[in-house]
Amino acid sequence: MSRPPAVGSDLVDFLIGAAFGFGEVVQLEGGAPEQRRVGEHALRMLIERPDVELVGLHASSPAKIGRDAGELAGLDVTTGVLATDDLDALVALNADCVVYTSQAETRAQEAMAEIAAFLRAGTNVVGTSFVWLVAPDQADEWLREPLAQACADGGSTLYINGVDPGFSGDTLVYAALSVSGRATAITVQEVFDYGSYDDAEFTGVSFGFGEDPGHTPILFLPGVLSSMWGAQVRDLADLLGVELDEVRERHETWVADEPIDCTMMRVEPGKVAAIRFAVEGIRDGAPVITMEHVNRLTEAAAPDWPFPPEGRPGVHRVKVDGDPGVEINAHVGTDVADHNQGGVIATAARAVNMINAACEAPSGIVAARDVAPSDHVPGLMW
Repeated sequence: MSRPPAVGSDLVDFLIGAAFGFGEVVQLEGGAPEQRRVGEHALRMLIERPDVELVGLHASSPAKIGRDAGELAGLDVTTGVLATDDLDALVALNADCVVYTSQAETRAQEAMAEIAAFLRAGTNVVGTSFVWLVAPDQADEWLREPLAQACADGGSTLYINGVDPGFSGDTLVYAALSVSGRATAITVQEVFDYGSYDDAEFTGVSFGFGEDPGHTPILFLPGVLSSMWGAQVRDLADLLGVELDEVRERHETWVADEPIDCTMMRVEPGKVAAIRFAVEGIRDGAPVITMEHVNRLTEAAAPDWPFPPEGRPGVHRVKVDGDPGVEINAHVGTDVADHNQGGVIATAARAVNMINAACEAPSGIVAARDVAPSDHVPGLMW
């Protein structure tokens, strides 16, 4: 999924750069080098890419104020860009683009004000926060309208995306549908072992890992699943011209019968070690568009639930029932040590790779369906 930083972690919030027609602001997450956060990977990408010039960096942690972006990204380079907590000074840089990865869902009004300040100043924003905006036409007015107005005021563009919600439900699914003669049902899945993901404070708490099965985690509160994945269900239905009767949620848990030890946490017997949930678009009493997650802590958990193919630890899968049936399995992290880190890197890349396209796009909030898949490609090989 699109992974926000852990609550309470040491953050470098966002970073600004400009050059060659682009710019950025990246929110950096803290964390050990082997388990870097989305913002830190985004910062490394921005420093290393020759088609981008970094010009500013925001940090919310006092320990990171005044330190060089290269050091904070874990690189052996000196950029001359020092982290600051002065938002007004960063806005005044008039950068072409900001990369925003600061955790927003639990501090919505503050994050919205930060993003809007850049948009009103004419600085484009790409980011991984506010996953409700992955399908902006389906987002609630309280969020969409102020940011749309900020875009209009500054003639700027806002693009929010990630891997899931994001890529799997608005790009990978399009590829599968493009070779379908007729679709009768669509399932978009993330099936991932989160055991090696060092984020018990946010992901663990949100998913209810390690808790009693009767505990209701944040993710399973009424309406939360629909707010995060329902937008892509409704957006895909609109794109297909399908009128849904309703959008509904379902979820279940699996409890450990023996202790499970992993990087995420230790799970005692009788506690939750796997969850399965979905948001379904219903027509004529049956699901026709489904966004589903199966997330476990180690392969020992939930042995009867779906697994990735070929013994892989994770997959983003699209399955189209119809004529012909189509299935696409995508794996991240094939060239890095850990698949969860691959997912974090991919989430960062989903925003960074859109910098140029966002700078050239018409003013407003854009979605993946508004841009060509090739817009994520320029600048990737040097």
